[in-house]
Amino acid sequence: MGIDLKPAPRPSGVLETVLYAPDLGAIQDFYGRVFGLEPFAVAEGRHVFYRYGPQMLLIFNPEATRIPPPAGALPVPPHGAVGEGHVCFRASADDIAVWRERLEALGVPIEADFEWPRGGRSIYFRDPAGNCLEFAEPRIWGMV
Repeated sequence: MGIDLKPAPRPSGVLETVLYAPDLGAIQDFYGRVFGLEPFAVAEGRHVFYRYGPQMLLIFNPEATRIPPPAGALPVPPHGAVGEGHVCFRASADDIAVWRERLEALGVPIEADFEWPRGGRSIYFRDPAGNCLEFAEPRIWGMV
């Protein structure tokens, strides 16, 4: 006997993107200096959160988020990842050129800069935790 389920609504977008980094002080310096972001919320040694347009960029210390929450705290389950993550930020071709110039001026190495075979440009670089960051034109995925 099967379960009769109503069709699920499609998610309207991504609300949070998560990266992991053990040195949150270096992360705050990098994201402030490179992106001009101010933290939305900080829990010393545990996380730093940034509001980025209509989305949130959450950066957790993976060691701290593996610990179950204490009694009375928000019941967020333990989570975490090992190794580098990846985030791609949407940007126009003109914006990517400006970002490349800014990253070079700040001494942030560009690992790759190329045109995708089906169109659109990407540049790749890393944050202090080794997370792979990218700026790309949405048309690499056939989006406007």
